[in-house]
Amino acid sequence: MDGAKTSNASRREAPRGRIDKRQAILEAAFRTFAREGYGQSCVREIAAEAGVAKPTIYNHLGDKETLFREAMLAAVGRTSGAGPAALEQLREPDGDVRTMLEEAGHRILKNHCAPESQALRWLLNAEAARFPDLLETIQREGPQRLHDALADRLARFALSGRLHTSDPDLAAEQFLALLTGPMELRTRLGTRKVSDAELRTVGRAAVDTFLRAYAPRAGDGFNLLTRQLDGPAARFGGSAGQD
Repeated sequence: MDGAKTSNASRREAPRGRIDKRQAILEAAFRTFAREGYGQSCVREIAAEAGVAKPTIYNHLGDKETLFREAMLAAVGRTSGAGPAALEQLREPDGDVRTMLEEAGHRILKNHCAPESQALRWLLNAEAARFPDLLETIQREGPQRLHDALADRLARFALSGRLHTSDPDLAAEQFLALLTGPMELRTRLGTRKVSDAELRTVGRAAVDTFLRAYAPRAGDGFNLLTRQLDGPAARFGGSAGQD
């Protein structure tokens, strides 16, 4: 009986061990590619980094190109969730918009300047011509997810009259550009660590500029709402003004 239990437990643990080994290989591959570049990296070096035999990598992932693709997708999976999570502050219904934007901006910048995020961007830029489809996938899973989540938050602010914009997508694009635009120079293309105080300075400057363009104006919430609804709501607003 005990032998049967041990055998069943071993079968249940085998898939878990295989998943863990695959994850270790992908993380080691990403570190190696980030350090050496795609062209200079070799499977033997990645195997040594992961602590496995070279044939084990081929058994799990096949060739070097597949290994690169899977390592990059795993990296974006580890980093992409941090972007939308940085916007949780913007869910507060009655908070100060400036304060919330500054806090969200600071979190976005911390994620943007994290070593793994910087390495991912560097590899994407370096290998975009070789892997154009991979670039598209990672942009959709990473930057585009953050942009869409931010546009949704800004649209809600506009509908409540707390921001002035009829194009939340453009507003989100411009806010992200104000945040991340200065960082390539400040980090010297990712080779210089930026202090938390400097990140907050960049974030405050971005919010200052953003609010100069998108600060609320009288009637913004109602006007934007009627533009986005069908005719009957707009006519209701018009008839109310005539009474």
